[in-house]
Amino acid sequence: MTGNTYNLFAFPSECNFSGRKFDPNLVKIIKEGSERILESSQYCRGSWLVLIDAAKGCATNPPDLSKFKADFVVFSFYKLFGYPTGLGALIIRNDAAKLMKKTYFSGGTVAAAIADVDFFKRREGVDEFFEDGTISFLSIAAIQHGFKIINMLTTSLISRHTTSIAAYVRNKLLALKHENGEFVCMLYGLLSSEMGPMVSFNMKRPDGTWYGYREVEKLATLSGIQLRTGCFCNPGACAKYLGLSHLDLLSNIEAGHVCWDDRDILHGKPTGAVRVSFGYMSTFEDAMKLVNFVENNFVITSSNRCALPPSSISLPIEGIAKAAARHFLSSITVYPIKSCAGFSVDQWPLTSTGLLHDREWILKSTTGEILTQKKVPEMCYISTLIDLNLGKLFVESPRCKEKLQIELKSNSLVAGRDEMDIQNHRYEVRSYNNEIDIWFSRAIDRPCTLLRNSSSQSHSCINKNGSPGMCRDVGARLNFVNEAQFLLISEESIADLNSRLKSNLDGRRSNGGQAVQVGAMRFRPNLVASGGEPYAEDGWNNLNIGGKYFMSLGGCNRCQMININPEAGEVQRFSEPLATLAGYRRAKGKIMFGILLRYENNTKTESDTWICVGEEIVPNGDRH
Repeated sequence: MTGNTYNLFAFPSECNFSGRKFDPNLVKIIKEGSERILESSQYCRGSWLVLIDAAKGCATNPPDLSKFKADFVVFSFYKLFGYPTGLGALIIRNDAAKLMKKTYFSGGTVAAAIADVDFFKRREGVDEFFEDGTISFLSIAAIQHGFKIINMLTTSLISRHTTSIAAYVRNKLLALKHENGEFVCMLYGLLSSEMGPMVSFNMKRPDGTWYGYREVEKLATLSGIQLRTGCFCNPGACAKYLGLSHLDLLSNIEAGHVCWDDRDILHGKPTGAVRVSFGYMSTFEDAMKLVNFVENNFVITSSNRCALPPSSISLPIEGIAKAAARHFLSSITVYPIKSCAGFSVDQWPLTSTGLLHDREWILKSTTGEILTQKKVPEMCYISTLIDLNLGKLFVESPRCKEKLQIELKSNSLVAGRDEMDIQNHRYEVRSYNNEIDIWFSRAIDRPCTLLRNSSSQSHSCINKNGSPGMCRDVGARLNFVNEAQFLLISEESIADLNSRLKSNLDGRRSNGGQAVQVGAMRFRPNLVASGGEPYAEDGWNNLNIGGKYFMSLGGCNRCQMININPEAGEVQRFSEPLATLAGYRRAKGKIMFGILLRYENNTKTESDTWICVGEEIVPNGDRH
């Protein structure tokens, strides 16, 4: 390499995965000792420029550029002040600015240009020809208020404050042990001499298996604690600290793991971690709340061993003693459009996909996202009704004056056909004309299209390495359901939950001082059973309902969607009932309530089979 060659060395002032701080003397070492360090490399000659990524470190310990003469420093105002998002800066030493070139230009970066020939003249200042387009001047105006706070508190005081809080949390987490003496927390980056004000960790059960970071995140949210989980956009550090080889990473990808998904444990190893960060606004009360949260929810002792079963939720002893108790079907609900309100019936036809027309339609956004109440809670106000005699689906919304009528068999409103993949199922779908899409867009106050399933089939449930994928019910035809054809809950389980909610002071506080009480429909079941003991359904492997046979696929993992209250005139979100369920229905990272079923129809053709309210449910019986 020649002496005119310029190389770039970049390093972070602080690792955003582990909190490890890197020595700023690296700037001097690289600039003055590159030939000695890289003597056998083709890069040993030439000039070295140094970039410090101070996005994480600037918040509490910004580099002193008078001592450590880096050529470039990048940082984030969001990391400094918590606002505004998406705004950062690049600091460039004047000598280095002269070396920077640009192979294109865009709005605001040229002094002159001729449209039909290759001619343009750049603006003079480096900031002028590198800032493309209109800058975020409204966000920039807010920065001065952030700097006022930093200058008032001083970075040295902020650093001491946040470092002491993080050290307190590390020491407390490292000391936590299960009843059998096994440590609970695995902290990352502890071998470093200096650590930033953050703690990155995973947790183990007494048997050595890992708690998933999604489980931690879900329970933390219910406790009012904000933390981050995953790899934190740092795949290199993530793989290093978690001990994931290239083979592990490729195996995880083949198993379907991608960023932001819920696959937090694969092949017995975590795919990410939990990270808590502290800033100038953090308090020791925040730190103590976090430590108490971990201790109460993840440390197994004799007092909470029963609340956190090691494998699966067992059938209560009382349920076994009363195994002869009779059960009956008390309610049937059909949900034609996924995540919209359903309607109750006394009897309804069964098909190979479950209840006839159940979740046969979905709403899709203009970006291709399947819309649900998780992101569009107003969908709960869209009511549906199917009249089989008229052959019509009726849809109403408080935002639409007209009641929508869709013919079940007519193709007059169908605008086209397509294929789409959702959760390892391939669907052939039909779209509708613009009039229907406009109606639903008005109902949820955002552009969307209505799609109807015309056929579906399982696919891609076996990975390249021969292991099963994430399909829950690989052997059944499914409409647009998450996991299975049916969800069943029992009236007795609902009653027991409401009894716990009534005595839960936190439940009262979360609802403005009144105890939260929930009905069966909060859980969106297809079937409701009555009779027997609470949670007896946990032990049902198969069911005979009036001569129709169903297989249990296990418990239903509940999410925060059950905390949406659609009966209050406006959509309201609480921490209940999920917070209470987490206290006694959590097993292996899942909060279980209700069971998933598959209809066992051995006939090759759709038979005229109906399920009726009042029919007896006979669990775990022989099929004849």
